[in-house]
Amino acid sequence: MTTTLDSDPLASTLRQLYAAADAQRRGPRRRRESDKSRSAQQRADDASEVYMPIDPDAGRLLYSLVRATQPTVVVEFGMSFGISTLHLAAAVRDNGSGRVVTTELSADKVAAAQATFDRVGVSDVIEVRVGDALDTLQNIDSPVGFVLLDGWKEMYLPVLNLLEDRLPSGTLVAADNAGHAETGAYLDHVRDPAHGYVSFNFPSKQGDSMELSLKA
Repeated sequence: MTTTLDSDPLASTLRQLYAAADAQRRGPRRRRESDKSRSAQQRADDASEVYMPIDPDAGRLLYSLVRATQPTVVVEFGMSFGISTLHLAAAVRDNGSGRVVTTELSADKVAAAQATFDRVGVSDVIEVRVGDALDTLQNIDSPVGFVLLDGWKEMYLPVLNLLEDRLPSGTLVAADNAGHAETGAYLDHVRDPAHGYVSFNFPSKQGDSMELSLKA
């Protein structure tokens, strides 16, 4: 049986998005003001044309984890152009039930990603919430079975804290770019057994890693 992930139109769309991201990465870099001098919204607006894709192998891992755990609700923090969202949505589609709740600050990226979801035919399993995740993720009314953290790194712990009372035992939390210095407080939290997680770190691409944490 061919999966949604490896079938068109989703598979060819992912190839196109990754090709666009690679071309942008090889092109000239835009000069931007220091992130420390700008708000999250300003940074998102400044990066409204910048691809921030999850590594392809990491995307396939996410697909496999969601297929295996079969969560009713998947929450994604940091949609960007929707590459990671497509992996999550493909898994939900192939599970036969569930939904992906994703959030993004950049209105331009939301519009582009929504058009992609519509074109690929997965909009019915994706709920896009526009704005600050600490606002948009407050009113999730169901237990969350899987979480992907892939937005601004200093927000990983606040977002986890916001969701924590809706994470039942067995929930998986994947934090991409765990090698960034800004993830330090988050990593300290999930690696401390007193907080109720079993956490494991592994390389996801050169010089970076992903932290996978199980809510015990």
